[in-house]
Parts: sequence; C-alpha cells; structure tokens
Amino acid sequence: MPIFRAWIVACVAAIAIAAQPAPIYKDATKSIDARVEDLVGRMTLEEKFWQLFMLPGSLDDPAHDYSHGVFGLQIRDAPSARSHAERINAIQRYFVERTRLGIPIIPFEEVLHGVLMAGATTFPQSIALAATWDLELMRRVSAAAALEARSRGIRQALSPVVNIADDVRWGRVEETYGEDPYLSAEMGRAFVESFERAGIVATPKHFVANVGEGGRDSYPIGHSVRTLMERFFPPFDVAIREAGARSVMTAYNSVDGAPATQNPWLLNQVLKQDWGFGGFVISDAAATGGATVLHMTEPNTPVAAQHAFAAGLDVVFQSSYGQQRPYLDAVQRGLVPMAVVDAALARVLRVKFALGLFEQPYVDVERAAADNGRPEHLALAREAARAAIVLLRNDRGVLPLARLITSIAVIGQDAEEARLGGYSGPGVASVSIVDAVRRAVGAGKVQFAPGPGRVVRELDVVAGDRLSAVADNGETVRGLKGEYFDNNRLDGTPRLVRIDQRPDFRWTLNSPGRGIPFDWYSVRWTGTITAPPERVTRIAVEGNDGFRLYLDDALVIDNWVKRSFSRREAAVSWRPGSAHRIRLEYFESTGNARLRLLWDAGIDPGEAERRIAEAVDAARGRDAAIVVAGVEEGEFRDRASLALPGRQEELIRRVAATGTPTIVVLIGGSAITMSPWIDHVAAVVDAWYPGEQGGPALADVIFGDANPAGRLPITFPVSEGQLPLSYNHKPTGRGDDYVDLTGMALFPFGHGLSYTTFAYSDLRIDRAEMGAGESTTVRCTVTNTGTREGDEVVQLYVRDVLASVAQPIIALKGFRRVHLKPGQSTEVAFAVGPRELRLLDANLNWVVEPGAFRLMVGASSKDIRLR
Repeated sequence: MPIFRAWIVACVAAIAIAAQPAPIYKDATKSIDARVEDLVGRMTLEEKFWQLFMLPGSLDDPAHDYSHGVFGLQIRDAPSARSHAERINAIQRYFVERTRLGIPIIPFEEVLHGVLMAGATTFPQSIALAATWDLELMRRVSAAAALEARSRGIRQALSPVVNIADDVRWGRVEETYGEDPYLSAEMGRAFVESFERAGIVATPKHFVANVGEGGRDSYPIGHSVRTLMERFFPPFDVAIREAGARSVMTAYNSVDGAPATQNPWLLNQVLKQDWGFGGFVISDAAATGGATVLHMTEPNTPVAAQHAFAAGLDVVFQSSYGQQRPYLDAVQRGLVPMAVVDAALARVLRVKFALGLFEQPYVDVERAAADNGRPEHLALAREAARAAIVLLRNDRGVLPLARLITSIAVIGQDAEEARLGGYSGPGVASVSIVDAVRRAVGAGKVQFAPGPGRVVRELDVVAGDRLSAVADNGETVRGLKGEYFDNNRLDGTPRLVRIDQRPDFRWTLNSPGRGIPFDWYSVRWTGTITAPPERVTRIAVEGNDGFRLYLDDALVIDNWVKRSFSRREAAVSWRPGSAHRIRLEYFESTGNARLRLLWDAGIDPGEAERRIAEAVDAARGRDAAIVVAGVEEGEFRDRASLALPGRQEELIRRVAATGTPTIVVLIGGSAITMSPWIDHVAAVVDAWYPGEQGGPALADVIFGDANPAGRLPITFPVSEGQLPLSYNHKPTGRGDDYVDLTGMALFPFGHGLSYTTFAYSDLRIDRAEMGAGESTTVRCTVTNTGTREGDEVVQLYVRDVLASVAQPIIALKGFRRVHLKPGQSTEVAFAVGPRELRLLDANLNWVVEPGAFRLMVGASSKDIRLR
C-alpha cells in the first residue's frame, strides 16, 4: 500500500508539472521583448554574467564549469565540416538540455574570407575582394561563405574588418577593404547583408581606427572628431544602420586617451545613442584587461570591467577559460550595477531569440558536409581571384603569354606555397601557382626554382634543448635558470627565480613576472649551452640594449647601456657536443623589452646565393620567366620597410639580367615599393592573397584566358618616406613634393591595366542644377576600343569646388564594373544626391552646401577621362 500511494503521488505530481504552461521565454508565439523580460527575471547573477562572456572553448576539460551557461564559444579542432557541425551540435545540446535554463550559445568564428576551419572554401583575402571593385561578386562570395558557416552551426562571424587602411605599413591591411571610406563601406555592406540574411550575426571591427602613427597596429589614436566622422566612421555607420549588423567589436587601441573598450563616447554616445545601435558590443580578445597592463588607465581588471560595461561594452571576449574570474568578481561585488548588467544581457538575449536558437539550436550535419567546399564555391573562388588580379605594369606588352610557349621558368617560394593570407583555413583544393602553370602549358615546359625565399636566415634562436640548468631540487633541467631582480642593477636577492625554456623574450608594457616592475628590473640567466652536431661560428644577443654575455666566465659581448635596439655578435669555435658555461644578463629601465639569444648553428651562409644562382640558371634561355615574390606581414606584424624582404629584389634583377622576359607576380596584402627593380622587368602583376584557387586564376590571366581588370584599393608609394599617402587628402598649404622625391604615388588608388583599351565619351547630367534634398544622374558612354573582351571599372569622383570647410581634392562616390566585347559600348550611370555631396560643417553637422561640384569620371583617381 505505501508503494502504491507513493506511485499515485508521483503520477499526480508529474501530471501537475505537465499541466503547467511553458515559461514565456520558451514560447515562440510571444514577443521577443516579453521573452527577454521573462528570462532575465529567472536568472541568477552568475547566469547573467556568463551570458556576457565569450571565449574559445569546448566541453573537453571537466575542470571548465559551464553549468551557468555562456554567451558563446569558438569551437575548433574539427577535421571536416561534418565533424565541426557534429561538435557544435553536441556542445549546443549540453547547454540546451543540461543547464538550468537551457539557454543556447552563439557559436562564433572568424569568416574573413571563408570559414577559418578545415573543409571550408577559402576565397581571396579581403583586400583582394576589394580589388575586384565588384559588389555583385562580393555579394556572391560572402553569401557562399555565409552558407558554409551557417551549415556548421556558426551564428556569429567576427568579420568584416572595415577599418580604413590609410597607412600601408600596417600588417593588417590585407584584412581590410582599403584606404577609401566609400569603397570600404560598400564592400562592408555587401558582406554584412549576406551574413545577416543567412541568420549569422555580422561583427564589423575594430571600432575604431585600429592603425596609428607609423602604420603600427593598435597604436593610440588622436584623430579629431571631424576626422573620425569624415573618414573612419562611415563604413561602420553603413554596416550598422543600413546593412543591419547586430554586433560590433571594439579596437585594442585608445581613442583620444581612452581605450576603445572603455570609451563611453564611442560606445554609448556614437553607437547606441547617435546611431541607435540595438545589437551588442563585444571587446576584441583580451582587450578589456588591456587597460590595466597596456594603456595603464585602470588600476586592476575588475575596475576595468566596471568602466567598460559603464561605457557601453556588452560582452567581454577573452582568450581562455579562467580569465573570467576578475570580470565575474566585478559583477559579484556590485562594481557593475545590476541595471547595466540587465541592459547588456537584454541586448544579447534579443539577438539569441531573433536568431531562432531557442527553437532550432541544431543543424543538419549532412548539410554541412554538402554545403562546404562545393564545386560551385571553388569555381566562385577562382572567378573572384581572377577578378581581383591587378595588372600594374605591362609596358612591353609581354602579357598575355601564348599557351604555345615552348619553355618557361617559374621562380619563387610563393609560387609553390600557395599562401592564403591571415585568418585563413587550409582550404579544400588549394592549387599552387607553379602547379597551375604546369597544368596550363604542360609540366615538361616548366622549370621551377624556389629562389632564396622571403627570409634569409642568418641566425636562429638557440634551441631550448641545447640549454640546461640545475633546478632548486638539484635536478638538471632543460632551459636556463633566470633570476629576476626588482631593480636594474642585479642587486640583492632575486625577487623571482624560475627556469626559462629558451631565451626569446618580448615584454611590451607588461612585467616579466609577478612582483617585477615592468619598467625597472634586471635578469641573470645561467646554465650550460651544449654545441650541436652542426658547425657553430657565431653567437649573438639581440635586444633593446642593456645586455651582456659571458661564455665560460669570459665576457664576450658587452652592451651594458640603454640606448636603442641592436644585435651584437661574438665568434666561437666549439667542438660538436662540447658544453660551455653561459651567463646572460639584461637590465630594463623604461619598459618595452626584447631579448633573444642567437647562433648560426646549422645555417649555411652560402645557401641563399646558390638558390639565386639556380633561379638564374632556370631562367636563362627560356621564353619567359615568372618570378613570384611575397611579403611578410599580418596581425601585429607591421612593416617598417615596404621593399620585398630577404634577397628577392636581387633575385628579380639577376633573373631579368639574363635577357629573358620577366614577369613579377606579387603575393601580399598591401603595398610594395619597386624602384630598385621595376624598370628591369617586362610586367608586374599583383595577385594579393588570391585564395585556394589563386594559382589557376593567375594562370588564366597570364595566358590570356581571362583579361585582368582588378583595381587598387590602396595607394602604392614610391618610398616609405611618403607615408601616409592617400589619394583623397585635403588641399595642402603649400605643395606635395619633397626636395628629393615626388609627392605622387608609384601606382595611384583605382589603378589597374587591361589587355584591351576603353574610351570614355558623352558625359551628361540629367539635371545640372538641383534643389536641397534632390538627386540627379550622371551618365557616360564607355566603349571597348581594343581587340579583346574585358572588364572596365568606371569610377566617379567628386570635388566640392568651394566649401566652408576644407574638403578632399578628389573623393570616390561611385563605381561600376562593366564587361564589354570588342567594339561594344554601354551607358554607365551614377546617382548623385545628398549622400555624395554632403560635408561635415563647422558645427559637425552633415549638410549639403549650395554651390558648384565637379564630377569626374575615369579609370583611376589619376586617370580622369571626363569631367
């Protein structure tokens, strides 16, 4: 009887539970606002916080507690699209079915030019897509990338980068759409619309102005409000207010003294009040705490979190589990008011409900397998790469090459590597340039030589397995014993003692260890260095001075002074396997330290010369030589020199000196200076980072199956001394030139050649005069006057003839890419209205002033054909 009674009670309870209505937040028929209000009211403080925290991660580590939920995870380590979708589904299932409230996550990923994961199509890099000047093509590429991302379960793309690349030394130019606000805004619009239409939150970044003086990444920004509004805000404004981006990522840098992540004017005033942004603002990875250790505007991370949330940040993005603690602490201690937490939380939850994640949190893994790397996507990648290729110079008409060519040399490391650029997955069917040329003309006609490469090794960091020290327990361990002093004189007792695996250190504005001031310390490393089997003749210390090196107790390098950055060397003659006592000492008195211990073990000093000679031999007597040369760049890899690195310039000159017609193909994401070699070669082609089908696309252009029509989205300078150099600068107070150099570009913004020719004629304006708020249409006729069909990029530029505030001497306001057969003509039309003619007046209001405007139509910012 007791058992029966218990059964009855349990049944009644189950019926009662089943009879209860579902919570409002789980009812899809209710409004999003009602669902958000209901869910927020049910959440604990910890559950609220975790919805404002995002990071790379999974459920693999049982020590990582996600029982309170999380905003979203970046889920990696999947070898295919199908396995990636399965992994995301499994993780999503945990949050939906095993956490108290069942709040799904937003899986997020980088999708700059394709999903950054195995099995995804890798399209040309962003700067290459901008070089197409083709919005319809950009829409198709971004829609394909969005389809692949969505099929995997990715619901937020940490893309696009719509920063203005106004200094081409910046290592991240490749991620952008170039130097022009209008071109960047239109390319960004196409990207954002495609992703948002696919149900993926687009995240334009980095708000704002992520490159500073000297072309350095995340350097402090001191631009005026006018400059920000005129030049740097427009691509973000279009992405948010017109294209519908539902997230924005802040920048690492400070803006007018305040870190972008803690900047109330940027986040609360501009984004949320002025622009009415209703989505959520996320930090860049680990940027929120950067205010404490880099900008030094906050005393600690909890206070940095307090001020970031108060300024308008909604979600903290960190790089690993465990980094949530100071941010959670800030919320638990009440440093972040509950009203601020709830406001940020509501922004996040509104998007989660709008995405339909509560109703459909999972994806069909078979669709992921089918939609990623589709044949049509690979074909599109090839089409986009062809469209992006810019023919910079073809003075001798060497291009296109005939397919009946009997012999050709292909030279260069980049001809074989098929580099895809930053934030790239491995691709699906990547084809190198040399393999594409072999396919095009037959492998027997192609002689390949790798050349000296992009980097010529002179010294390497001493490997950790060649260093040993005695630990405190008496055990011999790998590395050197480091004694860290909290003064710059090696005085007293070390504040910190540890084993450092290898002497390769870079401490920017952060301390080398707990208890050590970042700008006032000294270090002594001691142990044993063992000679390798290979020959060693040189050992060196490289750093920003204040170092000395002892070998077998003898001082061999003495640079005990703080002055600059240098490398000092000493000659050694060691038997293989011989052991030597080593003591390396360093002191720092201002911060921003670099130090490396180097040697020439295993480096052949004659290797580069032999490789150049082999390349010259490969080119000699051939019908043509293609030298594929590339640069080294990327995030936090800015370039002081725009010249081709290593000995590639010498390689080009020596190949050209054979008399073989030489074509230089450039691989990279930014400008390259060419003065030492450009007049020695027959043609120059910029292929950018052309994506996984870039090899076949380049072969199409080289052999004339495709007519190049890419145009530069950045200005190429003659020399670094001209930088920053943008085509749309305002009038100078005197002149542009230098005493020893022109102020003009090597190749101007919008430049690009074709295998055919085009004529412009019959410029007409529907209404030459118009009233306030009205628009007109500018028309012209473009004719293919050559013998090949091809594309022309028709560009509209505007100048305000007389304005109350200085305006650019020329500014892009429209472009069209048109395809014409020989002899064919077409009319190209541009709408011109308030958006194209407005200016920011003295009171920082957007107005159209009465007066005359010069309208110019041409093939580049310098090649104006009609006005």
